[in-house]
Amino acid sequence: MNQQSIQYQGGILAVIALLTSAALVIANNLTHDAIEQSRLEDLKAFLTQVVPKDYYDNDLVKDTVSLKLQGEAETTIYKGRLQNKVNAVAFEWTAKGGYAGNIKVILGIDRDGKVLGARVLAHNETPGLGDKIEVKRSDWITKFNGLSLENPPVDKWGVKKDGGIFDQFTGATITPRAVVKGIKEALQVFQAHRATILGE
Repeated sequence: MNQQSIQYQGGILAVIALLTSAALVIANNLTHDAIEQSRLEDLKAFLTQVVPKDYYDNDLVKDTVSLKLQGEAETTIYKGRLQNKVNAVAFEWTAKGGYAGNIKVILGIDRDGKVLGARVLAHNETPGLGDKIEVKRSDWITKFNGLSLENPPVDKWGVKKDGGIFDQFTGATITPRAVVKGIKEALQVFQAHRATILGE
C-alpha cells in the first residue's frame, strides 16, 4: 500500500469521524430539551407522592436550596411553602448497603421532622424479593408515613430481626434494613440542618 493510498484512507476515516461527531452533537441538542422535560415531569410526580398537596402552594421543583449533606455531594432540597412559610421539604437520599448496591430514595418531611412520604427512585435489588420496597410492588414503603425520630425512638429504627419495628421481607432482610437505615439517616440530617433547610 503506497503513501498516497494510506493518506486517502486516513482522510476518509477522519471525515467519517467528524460527521459522526457532528451527528451526535446535533442529536444531543435536539433531544436535550425533551429529556430534561421528561426528567422534570418524573421529579414532579415523585414530589407529589411524598409531599401532600395541602402542604404547599408553590412550585416545589423551582423552590430549592442546595446543601452539602452527604459526604461531598450536594443535595437539592425542594421546599414546600404554604403562604410563603416553609411547611415541608423533600430531598433525595442514598440508602447504602442494599443487597445489590445502593438504593436511591426520595423523602418528604414536614417542618417538625415527620415523614410525609417516601418512595424508591432507583435500585438493583432482586425482582420478586427486594423489589417490594417499590410502592407498585407492596405498601411497605408507606409504613414510614407519620413517623419521626421520636416516634419510634431512634433505637427502634430497624427491621424486627434487629430489634426494630419495621417488617423485613421473607428471604430479603438486607434490602429493607438498608432502606430503614437510609430513611433514619435522612431524618437525622434534616434534624441537624433544620434551621438552614427551612431558612430560619
